[in-house]
Amino acid sequence: MVRDGYIYGLSLLVVAGLLTWATGNLAWGIPAVLLAAFFLWFFRDPQRTIPAGAGLIVSPGDGLVTEAVTIATPEGPRQRISIFLNVFNVHVNRSPIGGVLSRVHYQKGQYLNAMNPASADRNEQNAVTVKGEGFEITFKQIAGLLARRIVFKLSEGDAVERGQRVGLIKFGSRVDVILPAEAVLKVKVGQKVKGGESVLAAMPGGAGA
Repeated sequence: MVRDGYIYGLSLLVVAGLLTWATGNLAWGIPAVLLAAFFLWFFRDPQRTIPAGAGLIVSPGDGLVTEAVTIATPEGPRQRISIFLNVFNVHVNRSPIGGVLSRVHYQKGQYLNAMNPASADRNEQNAVTVKGEGFEITFKQIAGLLARRIVFKLSEGDAVERGQRVGLIKFGSRVDVILPAEAVLKVKVGQKVKGGESVLAAMPGGAGA
């Protein structure tokens, strides 16, 4: 459970108790109890089995793969995998690879629907570049229509392990992963993935290539 779940959930249970006590009617406390149950469930943080092997790139979040395309960047062609997280998904984010955070860049922006391709550039987001295992990837935490807060716990220069928890996005969102052009994709559009556990791609010569 993410700490926020305890804060929201227990606070609402207290509110439910106060409403019931003040009104003498249990029905007044039911909405607060239901909201408490939702928050406790939403902020769940299950354990995951992290795949082992050189060159594997795992999903930074739970959700549905909505895009897998080649894009142009100043550094040359790259591949981008987009994953949509709805309100029912686990929203804890994990590092796709092990390495060092070479860049962490937060950008204020709009709150377009995360399914909208324009959200990749225009929405509030946090872009993180990880260098390790002989290559680098960038993953973005992108706020959606309902999301209003991106949480990221680390800073530039910090070391991370593959599948390590690094933050979360609250209430519906999207995560993008920018991969090297030569990475071999292991997922396709329409596939459901789990953060830290599902392999998105493998580098040539690695364990899953």
